[in-house]
Amino acid sequence: MRLNKFLSDAGVCSRREADRQIEAGNVSINGIVASLGTQVEANDEVLFNGKSIKNTQEKVVLAVYKPIGVECTSSTEVKNNIVNLVNYPTRVFPVGRLDKNSEGLILMTNDGELSNGILKARYYHEKEYIVIVNKPVSKAFLYNMSKGVNILDTVTRPCEVEKLDERTFKIILTQGLNRQIRRMCEALDYEVVNLKRIRVLNIMLKGLKKGEWRTLEADELLALRDIVSKNDEHAFD
Repeated sequence: MRLNKFLSDAGVCSRREADRQIEAGNVSINGIVASLGTQVEANDEVLFNGKSIKNTQEKVVLAVYKPIGVECTSSTEVKNNIVNLVNYPTRVFPVGRLDKNSEGLILMTNDGELSNGILKARYYHEKEYIVIVNKPVSKAFLYNMSKGVNILDTVTRPCEVEKLDERTFKIILTQGLNRQIRRMCEALDYEVVNLKRIRVLNIMLKGLKKGEWRTLEADELLALRDIVSKNDEHAFD
């Protein structure tokens, strides 16, 4: 098994973060500092920041209401990190990111395969947000947001946008560019005052207060895994 997958399956961090940690020299196998692409055998001793890692944890998925100011990182050395906020008894890591200055739903898990499936951009997985901006939302703004905005040397995918009140709109994205909604608004001469994610795929934020978390209900988790597994089945159609 590739080392990044081993670390992800063991609930240490996502594959992407695992690659960063391996490059930083924080992972060793049998006393030798590991490199990207290294394979792990059944009897290998894997150390992450000096701690032995075993892939024996029961899989768990949490829905977390991340407050503004908390960073979505598995590095507990970062001040106000999401891992310390949740303080779950076993190691879990965030599935993707939500800007430090944004609030709302973030999933956390120790299931690397599920996390990887959720994050695959080609699957067009939906994430829903409520956004407050600094001036009245115009019809032109809604139209341009929905059709795609030129940011980061690309045009964003078409998306659903709905006005909720004078300065508030709802948006459903199927991609996750860096600070995407904020950049889209800035490109159209708007500034985000508040951004809250209220849904990831079939998982909703409702029922949680800022800083609270819950384990997914059995039917929620079953539906989530079903969505991801069906996407995997059709990945090469």
